[in-house]
Amino acid sequence: MNAPVKAATTLRAPDLRDAGEVRRIEAFVAEAGGSLFHCPAWLLGIEAGTGQRAAGLVTERLGTITGWLPLTEVRSALFGKALVSSGFGVGGGVLAEGDAAARCLAEGAQAHATSGGFSSIELRGGAVPEGWESWSDKHCAFERMLAADDEAELLAIPRKARAEVRKGLGFGHRVTIGRSAADLAAHYACYSESVRNLGTPVFPRALFRAMLAAFPDSGDILTVWAGETPLASVLSFYHDGAVLPFWGGGVFAARAARANEVMYYELMLHARRQGMQRFDFGRSKTGSGPFAFKKNWGFEPQPLTYAAWTAPGARQRNIDPTDTSYSRKIELWKKLPLPVANALGPWIARGLA
Repeated sequence: MNAPVKAATTLRAPDLRDAGEVRRIEAFVAEAGGSLFHCPAWLLGIEAGTGQRAAGLVTERLGTITGWLPLTEVRSALFGKALVSSGFGVGGGVLAEGDAAARCLAEGAQAHATSGGFSSIELRGGAVPEGWESWSDKHCAFERMLAADDEAELLAIPRKARAEVRKGLGFGHRVTIGRSAADLAAHYACYSESVRNLGTPVFPRALFRAMLAAFPDSGDILTVWAGETPLASVLSFYHDGAVLPFWGGGVFAARAARANEVMYYELMLHARRQGMQRFDFGRSKTGSGPFAFKKNWGFEPQPLTYAAWTAPGARQRNIDPTDTSYSRKIELWKKLPLPVANALGPWIARGLA
């Protein structure tokens, strides 16, 4: 009797403009427990908002998807060309049912990079391909369960941070939640000033509009106001039972008004009312100010493993703002008038996927 022949794993680049293809990939992502950043909608939203092309690779066996690697094709005059999984996200990477599919995706990504002139590939999570560089000491993720009710949520915050939240609540700030043009304008006013103060170029306005459009039922903006002035605002996504406050920030006056503290506490309450069970506080650079802030809120850091492949003879892309090579540029950027920073920033930030 002849032994059964094992079906071969095949690799191809799906058409992300084909609704049927997208539905198949979405079903695989959900079944495999993929992240928000594995969703085709993430890639397409990034493309619409920044111009960086959405792509990806799938493996199949007997017509069934067995693996998926989302890719953003980043092209930047300042930072070079790279394939990123996933662009502008904190997660992504190889999502596969087995070693054969994972290996096929990694090899396919290398071939795609070589043929397209991309000098490197960055994987933000997932399996680390054999022979690729990897590290787990640069960024940490922060996540915990949401509490049962509003008071329990407040008590779940450690004492010192809880005192700051109570101070903020005492100001009686107005809180709004929505997806309108007015919500986007308030968010951009807060976020752009916040990142300028940190010395970082701001993303294009179009990115935030595009990402809300990409997630019509699972994204919104929460803003904390003093009268008619927005103090702090965050654009969040809701995925697989978790809320992800992704792009958030506050103006200079937010600190004294404890607006950021109110913002995150109110988002916890809002997320629970939307049926979420977890609060995903995103990633922070290990040892940074945001890292300490999240720890002070009772979140335990979980190291993130990232990986990279660099073409022979090429230099690995470096977009780490904490790198010493950027320190002087960051200090200069902090001093720019806000209108100037907002005019120049989007052109630079498009390459910081």
